[in-house]
Order: sequence, then C-alpha cells, then structure tokens
Amino acid sequence: MVSSFYLTTPIYYASGEPHLGHAYTTILADVIARYRRRAGQNVLFLTGTDEHGQKIQEAAAEQGMSPLELCDLMAGRFEEAWEDLGISHDRFIRTTEAEHRAVVTALLERLHDNGHIYEAEYAGWYSVGQERYFTEKEIGPDRVDPIAGGPVERIRETNWFFRMSDFQERLIRHIEENPDWIVPATRRNEVLGFLAQPLADLSISRPRSRIHWGIPLPWDSGQVCYVWVDALTNYVTASGAIDPAAPREKRGFGDLRPSRWPADVHLMGKDILTTHAVYWPTLLMGADLPLPRRILAHGWWVVGDTKMSKSLGNVVDPLDLRERFGTGAVRWYLMREMATGQDASYTPDRFLTRYDELSNILGNLAHRTLSMVKRYRGGVVPDASADGLAAETEKALTAYRDGLERYRLHEGFAAAMNLARAANGFVEAKEPWALARHPKGGNELDRTLATLVRTLAVLAAMFEPVTPIKAGKLAIRLGLGSVPLFTELDGLQVGGCSVTIGSPLFPRVDPD
Repeated sequence: MVSSFYLTTPIYYASGEPHLGHAYTTILADVIARYRRRAGQNVLFLTGTDEHGQKIQEAAAEQGMSPLELCDLMAGRFEEAWEDLGISHDRFIRTTEAEHRAVVTALLERLHDNGHIYEAEYAGWYSVGQERYFTEKEIGPDRVDPIAGGPVERIRETNWFFRMSDFQERLIRHIEENPDWIVPATRRNEVLGFLAQPLADLSISRPRSRIHWGIPLPWDSGQVCYVWVDALTNYVTASGAIDPAAPREKRGFGDLRPSRWPADVHLMGKDILTTHAVYWPTLLMGADLPLPRRILAHGWWVVGDTKMSKSLGNVVDPLDLRERFGTGAVRWYLMREMATGQDASYTPDRFLTRYDELSNILGNLAHRTLSMVKRYRGGVVPDASADGLAAETEKALTAYRDGLERYRLHEGFAAAMNLARAANGFVEAKEPWALARHPKGGNELDRTLATLVRTLAVLAAMFEPVTPIKAGKLAIRLGLGSVPLFTELDGLQVGGCSVTIGSPLFPRVDPD
C-alpha cells in the first residue's frame, strides 16, 4: 500500500510581490515533496494566498481597486512565480474561495458550540503590518512591532475570544511527550519558553466597522474572523476533513471522514512559529481535530544583519536571479546555503560560489563522461561492471537520505555534491584517456565508463528534487529516458544506453 504525505507551506499574504523569503519556503517544501514522491509516497503539497484582513483592505484602497481585484492580481503573480521556479504544488488555495469560507464558518461554529468562545472588551497594541496584537514587553520602549519594526497603535474594542488558555497545559504536555513535533530543537525550546508564562485567550474577531474585508462570524454579522484564524484553517480546508455542507453534528469533527488530515509537516519561517505552534494546535483541540504530525520552522534570509522583508524594502527578487542563472541555480543555492532552521545571509559572492559547484563539479563530470563515451565507445555505454564507485555511492545515498528525512537538506545535498567530487577524482585516478591508448586497457576503460554513467544516473536521482529540469536533461542524455526512482537504483543497468552530449548543463558565467 502506498503511504501518503501531506505537506503545507504558509499561505502568503496577497499584498506584495513574491520575494526570496517566499521562494525559499516554497522551494524547500517543493524539494521535500519531490523527494517523497521519488521515494514512492502519494504526496499532497499545498500552498496558496492569504487574502483577507486590514492590510489587503488598505492596500486595495490605495491602488484604487477592490480587495478581490487586488487578490486576483497577486494570486496570479504568486502562481506565475511558482511556475517559473519549478514548484510542483498539488493545490493552490485562496482564502476567498467559497469552500474555504464555508470551512472557516464550520470551524467557528464548532468552537462556539463547544463553549470555547466568549465576548469581551480588549485593549492592546495593534500592528496593521502583522495583523496582530503585541504586548507592552514585545513592542519595547520604541513601540514598534518586533517582527518588521513597523508602527503599532493602541486599540480598544469589543471582540469575540477563544479560550486558548484552557488548552495551555495540554499543549505543553503534547510538546514534551513528542520531542520531534517542533523542529529544530531550538524552535521547540522557544515555544516551551513562551508557554512558561500564562497563556492569554485569543481574540478571534475584529469589528466590521474597522475591517470589512473578512469572513463574518456565523453568530455575529457585525464581526469578521481574525485573519490568522481564517488563514490557518486553510490546511484543514485543503485536506477535505470538514464537510461544511453536512449537518453540524456530521461534519468530520472528532471522527474524520476520509481525508489527508492531519498534515505530516507544516513548514513556515520562524517568525510565524507561535501562530502555528500555539494558536493553531489549541484551535484544533477546541474543535476536536487531531494535531499536525510535525512543525518545521526555518530561519530567515538576512541582508547584512537585517531580515529580508518586503516591508523593509531589502528583498532580493528570485525571478531576477532565475533569469540570469536559471531555475536550478536558484533552487540549489537556497537549499545548499541555508542550514534548515538557521538564518542565512544572501550575498552575490555566495550565490556564485554555489553556482560554480554546479558548473565545475556536476556539470563538468557530466560533460566529460558523456564526451568520453562518445569518443571511445561511439556513444554507447559499455556492458561492463559499473561498481567502481560502489562504496562511495552507498555512503552518499545513506547520508543523502538521512539528511532529507531529518530535514537537514543542506547536509543531504552536500552528500550528493561530494559523490560528484568523488566521481571527478575517479576520472583523474583512472585516466580513461590513457586507458584508451593502452593496448590492454579496453576492459578497464569499459568498467570506468560504465561506472561513471551509473554514478551520473544516481546523481540525477539525488539532484532531481532540487534541480528537476537539469536532472531530467541529464537522465535523457544518459539514455535513460527519465530520472530513476530511488527504488530503481539497486541493480540499475546502464550498459547499452545511447548517450548524447548536448550543451553544458550549467554554463560558466562571467563573475561580473
């Protein structure tokens, strides 16, 4: 039986253009999804856009558009960007979809029916940029939001609240009993530190007089759902766990109908970890729904010492990099450069260093191998033993799988590149050009060429999740037709394959 795997990115706020931070999260998810598919799993990969709230409302007014017109425009921009960057998502969700609005309404009704909702007055420091309240301690003496440094304003209003505090001990117990539920461990410790203080209840609505662009509460049309509650619910919407058309007692709560819920991995940046690791699981507990199986919080891309953020105006356009270096190069840089969970600094020099890896190590290995098969064996891979790099290949595959399974992708792809290095070293050690001149070098030359071609086939499989187009081209040039699955690598036969050379996979570039 084929196992399933449900993976989500956060849905991106539809008020600004896609940038490198968005691209990193989405490419990271795509690489995980592609790896899982190649391992034989049935994957549901979800991404999309978050389209309600005050920021959308104000941005649309500034541009002389309706909120939905702005959302239509920006959702299209994100979908185009993901197509350009090779994102293989299975579902692109928009929170303005009728299905999602109905599921949010059903979830709110469930929380209300379960007695977890009450009305009260609230006063606090509100950030329009983050669409959330912050405490006095969080905003500090300068009174700015702690995430992007934007302004905050003091607001007093009557809202509806979710009794989040009732679930604090249950959530702490879940985290402590499941040490790998939040990864990496540093983020888990941050959440436990947050939960060491009394947990406040969560304001889940905003008055419609202030924010009209949202989903009305089913029991109070004068209030709209807090945008974070709306946005987080998208993960359940896409899973099919809740049927909003069914009677209230038969919608899937507590007794899931066939669906993809719970998610296997929620993937997001560390700045929205609290909403995913505190707000979301307590809301699920209140609605009698299972918790996601894992939360993976990655670090920030920074420029100098500052987080890359569209609100700070220091973003790098991934599509500009793609135009100059290709999709595979952008994807490789992002996966190779950032240790999952830690921050990483973008610099043009580091980008070129990682591109040179692709060009000088993997690309060079492919070009010289194919050229030698063409020159010495007429383009047909010899039917000979191909185990000259067997130990190195097995070691690399083990490290690669371990890295990707533990979400240490930079380590997994380092292992793949090390195998390419080892293969280049194998070429230098065997000197096929000398074997071709030696009267008795034919058999050893056959084994050498077969070993190199098989190693390239393994490398195509290892690189496919991160550079899918280039890996596919490499497989075709090797005469394989398509990139082999991991289950096909054992006993893979390359003898008799007809190779083609083609142009360099990763052309050399002018550093200027």
